[in-house]
Amino acid sequence: MSKKISGGSVVEMQGDEMTRIIWELIKEKLIFPYVELDLHSYDLGIENRDATHDQVTKDAAEAIKKYNVGVKCATITPDEKRVEEFKLKQMWKSPNGTIRNILGGTVFREAIICKNIPRLVSGWVKPIIIGRHAYGDQYRATDFVVPGPGKVEITYTPSDGTQKVTYLVHNFELYLSTKNTILKKYDGRFKDIFQEIYDKQYKPQFEAQKIWYEHRLIDDMVAQAMKSEGGFIWACKNYDGDVQSDSVAQGYGSLGMMTSVLICPDGKTVEAEAAHGTVTRHYRMYQKGQETSTNPIASIFAWSRGLAHRAKLDNNKELGFFAKALEEVCIETIEAGFMTKDLAICIKGLPNVQRSDYLNTFEFMDKLGENLKIKLAQAKL
Repeated sequence: MSKKISGGSVVEMQGDEMTRIIWELIKEKLIFPYVELDLHSYDLGIENRDATHDQVTKDAAEAIKKYNVGVKCATITPDEKRVEEFKLKQMWKSPNGTIRNILGGTVFREAIICKNIPRLVSGWVKPIIIGRHAYGDQYRATDFVVPGPGKVEITYTPSDGTQKVTYLVHNFELYLSTKNTILKKYDGRFKDIFQEIYDKQYKPQFEAQKIWYEHRLIDDMVAQAMKSEGGFIWACKNYDGDVQSDSVAQGYGSLGMMTSVLICPDGKTVEAEAAHGTVTRHYRMYQKGQETSTNPIASIFAWSRGLAHRAKLDNNKELGFFAKALEEVCIETIEAGFMTKDLAICIKGLPNVQRSDYLNTFEFMDKLGENLKIKLAQAKL
């Protein structure tokens, strides 16, 4: 490339442990050599969240609101052990939950499919996209232990105001799963809203495409998904989407091979993230100077999806091409036989994997960098 692509404004959120190491490698080897960004960086590492009383997380969310594009590294959500390990002031809430509660919207998660990675659910030949309602449920509940016998009282204080709801429609069948037979009011409200909007706004469009919307009970939907061939959007409540997105990703081959994009109600604000943990076990090995083979694909796709949205907002064709090329390089490299250990295990099984079957963390990142350079040179960007 003769010059860097102008990339516009992006909010990046740094994370924790092994994914933080990978995040820096992605910027160094895959992003910064080719794209000039107006980057607004927020350190969401656990130590900085503690030092700022978690204000940095809220500031990052407000910045995403302002600039419309955010990319987030995986972060630690502390439990009792983490509070003790980092000597935290308190057990801070999930940064993902905090950001989603500020931004609102729906998280869409989709498996990243490579031809040579076998699927645990062999019948899934088409993608399954999870649409997760990114607000409420357990994630905003008040959790406490009662000291003894007594009574529970609930006070409801009504307020005026309405909230705009935006739906993203794909050319796939759409299913909503709830447990409205048990949670008749809460889950029933989801069911009623979906049916009302479908009937009023989308039914003719769906029928013209020969697709449909259907509500199913969550347990029935899980069984239906397992025996299906895929090719549908599965709308879930917050907790259900949290659980089922991991189940679907593993069914397609690997938890490390899944995109996660929060689409906000304004239709123009997006936050892309790596939908997995901070890979603590590998980080402990890295700290000891031992070799690791950590899969960076979900983190790379956080960047590619964020940049693709920036390109869409700005009508930046060069940036859009770059984002697409970056994703293609990831898939093509894996399909050519260059991969991390977790993917080699998917193909051969743990007992049969030899060191020659996979690359370590840094070797794989170097390979992706080499292949991206070649691809962009061929495109004459």
